[in-house]
Amino acid sequence: MRGLAGRCRRLVRGVRLRLRRLSRREATAGLAALLVGVFVLGGLAQVRLDTSIDSFLPAGDPVLQGLQDKADAFGGDPVVVLLESPQPRGLLHGPELSGVLRLEGSLANLPDVAEVYGPGTVLNQIAASAKNLLAQISGRRDALRTAAVQQARNAGAPDTAAAAAGDAALADYDRRYGSLVVSALPAGLPTLSNPRFVDSVIFGGSDRVRPQWGAIVPAPNTVAILVRPRAALDQGGTTQLVDGVRAAVGNSGLPTSRVTVTGVPAVTAALTDQARQEFPILGALALLGVGLLSVLVPWSRRRRDRLRPLLATLLGTALTLAAFGWTGRPLSLGVVAFLPILLGIGSDFPLYLAQPARRRRVLVAALAGAAGFGALAASSLPFVRELGIALAVGIVLTVGVSLALRRWLDVLEPTEVGSHWVLPRPRRGRWWVRVSALVVAGALAAGGWAALPALRIDADPESLAAGLPALEQAQEAERVLRASGEINVVLRGPDVLTPAALAWTREAEDVVDRGYGDRIHPITTASTLFGFLGRTPTQEQIQAASELLPRYLASAVIQSDRRTSLGVYGIELQDLRQQSALVASLRADLPPPPPGYTSDVVGLPVAAARAYDVVSSDRVLLTVLALVAAGLVLLIGLRERRDALRAILAVVLSTGWVLEVAWLVIGALTPLTMAVGALTTATGCEFTVMLAEARRGRRPWLLRSVALAVSAAVLGYLALTASDLAVLRQFGLLLAVGVITSALAAVLVVEVLLPPTETPASDRPVDTRSPAPPAPATRGGTSTTGASPSEDAGHGSDDVAIHKGVSR
Repeated sequence: MRGLAGRCRRLVRGVRLRLRRLSRREATAGLAALLVGVFVLGGLAQVRLDTSIDSFLPAGDPVLQGLQDKADAFGGDPVVVLLESPQPRGLLHGPELSGVLRLEGSLANLPDVAEVYGPGTVLNQIAASAKNLLAQISGRRDALRTAAVQQARNAGAPDTAAAAAGDAALADYDRRYGSLVVSALPAGLPTLSNPRFVDSVIFGGSDRVRPQWGAIVPAPNTVAILVRPRAALDQGGTTQLVDGVRAAVGNSGLPTSRVTVTGVPAVTAALTDQARQEFPILGALALLGVGLLSVLVPWSRRRRDRLRPLLATLLGTALTLAAFGWTGRPLSLGVVAFLPILLGIGSDFPLYLAQPARRRRVLVAALAGAAGFGALAASSLPFVRELGIALAVGIVLTVGVSLALRRWLDVLEPTEVGSHWVLPRPRRGRWWVRVSALVVAGALAAGGWAALPALRIDADPESLAAGLPALEQAQEAERVLRASGEINVVLRGPDVLTPAALAWTREAEDVVDRGYGDRIHPITTASTLFGFLGRTPTQEQIQAASELLPRYLASAVIQSDRRTSLGVYGIELQDLRQQSALVASLRADLPPPPPGYTSDVVGLPVAAARAYDVVSSDRVLLTVLALVAAGLVLLIGLRERRDALRAILAVVLSTGWVLEVAWLVIGALTPLTMAVGALTTATGCEFTVMLAEARRGRRPWLLRSVALAVSAAVLGYLALTASDLAVLRQFGLLLAVGVITSALAAVLVVEVLLPPTETPASDRPVDTRSPAPPAPATRGGTSTTGASPSEDAGHGSDDVAIHKGVSR
């Protein structure tokens, strides 16, 4: 014990002695590192992914607001459960139907469920209403006869005359309601255990399902249960709800041959799960590719030092993700591509800062790239906007970390550059050769820019999930239900249960049936529910029917305050251009609502069509805005203004080329690939500015750094091709092509337009000789370069070129 206590005391004294020896700078650095670590770890712990449908739709748009209002009143788009039995009507008779009813009850008790619609509950409610109606008819009949008999007796009529008066009083009543009783007699007692009653309600005495029940019994051997979530349910709650539905179905014990759980919530939940799985995997693949490239390419003398720029990028990336976590902003699908992109392009700038190059040019190129990415913040789609913001912030933080760690990066010793990297002195070629090269390049780019407004846009939320098994299940549901989406015709007013309101609803249903019956299928409407009243019911009849109609059925299309009614129609999701035209045509063909009422067409297909319109109008704006933002930064920040103009020209060329590739090879753009203009803007500006510096000063080590940056960006972007999501694979391939076109455009512009007599805008010529060997590093981690103190003091200015040692 004494020995242990002694060792502890010596350890404490040693720690205290080390703390006393720490300089103020070291103590400050340690405290800063601790605070950064706490910030990063705390922020990363709060990061969450959200691929809810709202992230794919234009934020703040009236169409989206209408969709949310409908969800507030009637619940969100449903989770659809399809249960198929081996034989027809296998789930509609006997204990199986009771099992379906129990399953619906279990689903209704799940958290965040607004309503559940299924055949078990519908039949149960109809049976209860039928019993109630028959009891009311019988009771009212007896009351009428008794009152007539008593009135005759009070008038002094004999018993035979009183009985005749009672029979006469029932004659009119029986003519009106007797048919209901007679029609119910063959079905027997209205209970779920009576197969004849079930068949009469669902099939109407035939082998085909009645049209009004097609949404819950799409085929004789198939039943559908619709689970509507509550409004404003976040993606985490949606995922839990879908998991709960799957668990309840699995525990139901129903004799099914096939079970399908699908719907928009199920697709978005699967998309979130896939994104959550791929987010670290794709980032790790990009990190592995860029890391191996940095280690294997001998750009620095010590192999272990070659990962330092990449570590600076990782810290900048972690800070960006932590910032999202601390602000409470969820990461959408676009940010899943954030890690490979930032690792691919963000690692360039720490590499440049660790090499002999004028720091001002590196910072200006980085800010230009951030401005190009930041232009995506003008997008109307949240997940595209978040991707742009994340990349812009990520580049700024990465460069900031590199500057903060410049003493750690400055100790790197570049290796000797081989003769194949030595640039020949630029020579002025024949003018017609240069002009011809630019004309050909410009003509190719013009083709891409001209194709941009005409390129098809795939902005359908379900198409973004292509490659997931959940989408195959959604397609199976579309085959069975003849619809994969839900479109709603909404009527709002003081009372939607009036003769005028029901007449408008019926007329709107007729318009849909006559003009759009081949593409839109009615599911449930208010006019269908009250169809037994005829085409011209009175207010008294409507009121009486609303009291008899089960609240469970009425709530599907009529709000409890009777101010909103909903016509629910099924629609097959199609090409968004056609779908947008369909929605616009339907909205125009609807009859004018009654005075004091308003009507609208809402639903996810409507919002998707609106997203197509918005994205189509954004495609040119975002591309041009990125180019303008980056160009302004270069023109303001660079002293060699001609380099800024060359960079802008390179971006115009590279963007046109990559758009032409998209047009010829893919034939369409997605909201993600629309961001390729901003990404080629960032790489085009960077490569042109740094190549001009390398060419003007004949700096082969800088040329090697640019080649390494191009390779790193391509590898980082190609990591996205490992995704199971087709939209991310396509995005990664197009980005890799964009990097290559940016590099080619930068080389073309610099080689053709950089005059051999042009010198930097500094006070003296740039030394074109190889740097001298470095002196040993000082205690503070800085290395001397053999230059004069004035040159060291000018480190990072645009007036003095910094030359680091090359080991010989």
